[in-house]
Amino acid sequence: MKKLFFIASLMMLSLSTFAQHAPGTVSIQPKVGLNIANLTSLDNADPRLGLAVGAELEYQVTDMVSIAAGALYSMQGCKGEGSGSVFGVNVSAKETYKLDYLNIPIVANVYITPGLAVKLGLQPGFNLSAKWKGEGSVAGYSGKSEGDIDGVESFDLSLPIGLSYEFQNFVIDGRYNFGLTKTFKDADPKQSVFQITLGYKFAL
Repeated sequence: MKKLFFIASLMMLSLSTFAQHAPGTVSIQPKVGLNIANLTSLDNADPRLGLAVGAELEYQVTDMVSIAAGALYSMQGCKGEGSGSVFGVNVSAKETYKLDYLNIPIVANVYITPGLAVKLGLQPGFNLSAKWKGEGSVAGYSGKSEGDIDGVESFDLSLPIGLSYEFQNFVIDGRYNFGLTKTFKDADPKQSVFQITLGYKFAL
């Protein structure tokens, strides 16, 4: 009897999971998470940790396939550090390049098992802020400075690819955004962002 009850419970859980993805349904998913961002083609560049927050709207096309579009505020950029000697004087510096975007991810989700989806799409992005912050020392004396970064492209295009898993309307999403366009007008670096978020789905 216990075995029958256990099997029935699993079947009900499976059915309820599929019911969340009935064709023709629409859901909205507020989400918040962490970016581990960097820029390609830069020597000695280290990742910048930043916030990703926004929401996605998802339309279930079939039992297995859905299309989602969203809007995310995304803190990107990178960090750098260097040191050396100039005319026998020790010099060191740390810089953070703060490039913040409004990203519009448009992705296809393919549910390979209940709750588990593979995703691939395109992500237009629009630069909201481009600033640098530095801290350096010369012969033991330190100082800080900051300012705007010139020559940043206002538009960015990335290719998001990743996985998500949904359980009881909570969704954990991990994706990597491959930069397709140059970040700066006169330089080659592109965006390289690993993003992990936690969201909650509401049916509309």
